[in-house]
Amino acid sequence: MNDKISMPISNDFCPQTLFCYGTYCADGRPDFGLFCWFSYIWDGELGVMMCIGDEKQTKDNIKRNRYFSANLVTEKMLPMADYLGNADGRDPAKISPDISVDKGQNLDVPILSESPVVFELEAVRSFPLEEGEVFFCKIINVLVDKHLADPAVPVGEKMRAIAPISTTCETYFSWGGKALGGWGEPSKNYHKN
Repeated sequence: MNDKISMPISNDFCPQTLFCYGTYCADGRPDFGLFCWFSYIWDGELGVMMCIGDEKQTKDNIKRNRYFSANLVTEKMLPMADYLGNADGRDPAKISPDISVDKGQNLDVPILSESPVVFELEAVRSFPLEEGEVFFCKIINVLVDKHLADPAVPVGEKMRAIAPISTTCETYFSWGGKALGGWGEPSKNYHKN
């Protein structure tokens, strides 16, 4: 056996991609929360599964509306995304005018204009857990910035241009692996108008 040791159960060293989930609150205002428990499933077609722990405005909105967006978080977006993940979703002033919000093309969901890749999703099934809930979602539409649809541009070049953020060990990382701060730190550089 090689030099492995047992550690407490965790998902450390297994980076996950970050998404801001866009939903509408009961009063019609958009809300975005930051999440990373997001992956893909196959059930005759590509779908999404995701989990939301604890009680959150985003989970309430998804359960009520079934429809939401998953906006890929990039390095440029990180201070805003970290703010959205740490600000109270029940605060009507959370989404400030400097956050550019559009509507999905196929679903009535809010999307972050700045995100280069956005999934428009329908939660078709969910399974409650003791302290969270797992949702299985149908991908209704995928929106991408036009330059990502150019087949002449190599995938590696597209990924470097997007610069998606991942997280593990409560730390954000750039596409190149550089640590960008702990959870709650990048939002210190975000200035709401």
